[in-house]
Amino acid sequence: MSEIKVNSIKGVGASTAAITVNNTDGTCTANLSNRQNRNLIINGAMQVAQRGTSGTNSGYGSVDRFRVQHGGTDEAPTQSQVDVASGTTPYTLGFRKALRITNGNQTSGAGSSDSLHFQYYAEAQDIAKSGWNYTSSSSFVTLQFWIKSSVAQNFQGRVRTRQGTSQNFPFETGSLSADTWTKVTKTIPGNSNLQFNNDTAKNFQIDIFAFLGTDDTSSAVSLDTWAAYASGTQVKDVTSTWYTTNDATLEITGVQLEVGSVATDFEHRSFGQELALCQRYTYVVKGDFDDYTGFSAYSTSATAAMIPVFFPVTMRAAPSFTFSGTARFQGATNDSANFTSGLAIINPNTNGTGAVIQLTGSSGMGAADRPGNLQFRADTSSLLFSAEL
Repeated sequence: MSEIKVNSIKGVGASTAAITVNNTDGTCTANLSNRQNRNLIINGAMQVAQRGTSGTNSGYGSVDRFRVQHGGTDEAPTQSQVDVASGTTPYTLGFRKALRITNGNQTSGAGSSDSLHFQYYAEAQDIAKSGWNYTSSSSFVTLQFWIKSSVAQNFQGRVRTRQGTSQNFPFETGSLSADTWTKVTKTIPGNSNLQFNNDTAKNFQIDIFAFLGTDDTSSAVSLDTWAAYASGTQVKDVTSTWYTTNDATLEITGVQLEVGSVATDFEHRSFGQELALCQRYTYVVKGDFDDYTGFSAYSTSATAAMIPVFFPVTMRAAPSFTFSGTARFQGATNDSANFTSGLAIINPNTNGTGAVIQLTGSSGMGAADRPGNLQFRADTSSLLFSAEL
């Protein structure tokens, strides 16, 4: 029988081995580019937008898991889930949605304390258990994303850790051509000062800045290296051309973070898979006039009711609750009056599996212990449960 004895197998011209052999026990490690569950970013293809497709608030307002943060603006920017144009790359790579910032009219110019940026938080435990030896400078994670600007310029970004002594890793996109998608890849080494606890706290933070004022930037910042976080040296000075252009747009999609020094093909997940991952952080029930929420209820008096809720996936933490629109207790024998307030979450399960919504201050339910359900009574009504980072 013939044998081939090697330490590794490497492609011609490749910088890393495809297969590495352990000479002691004969096992091997393969450098695979198509392994599942390698993308540590949730909703990186911007498919899911439970809250809605557009908003002008600062924070979570459209695409799930991605925030658009702004401060000091004269006119609030708009964040929106948009289509990727057919025939373009990344459309040809399977991307159909992007997250867009549309600038407002910043009439007073670029203020030193102004800010506008995309932001993403990962749970500490997801990085801690990812397989990245994050305290070693010879172990890496690789960040990639597609970005498009209506204004030609270079943009700044950074990765920040928040546990232990906060660390900062600034980078830049390089000069972008106007209205042209560009893929950006950043390989990030570990560092002895990084800390990731095995918990549900926010820790690995990604920011891509449309603008950040000089209060928080410095020309002396070193790119592509870790340093202790300081508010005045978050990134290099940010060009203000985009920010001072009324209705300028900036879009991202295809955000992937994976263990290793190589950016592999984007891991596309089905909409159902991505939605379930997003529902750990946000669960939204929407409906129009006369739609049922799917939640049973029972009256506790003629003016109050309880509505048990079971979440489709375990949420990160006991959630907060927001009701928007109009609803009613629709009972087997009695219906309440329509209401636009009076719903509040009580006794949320601490393990994130469910909660009870309490209705108070209504009328018309007749008496206690009558069965019913929660029914929407206006278009675009919603119940939102949030355990976001």
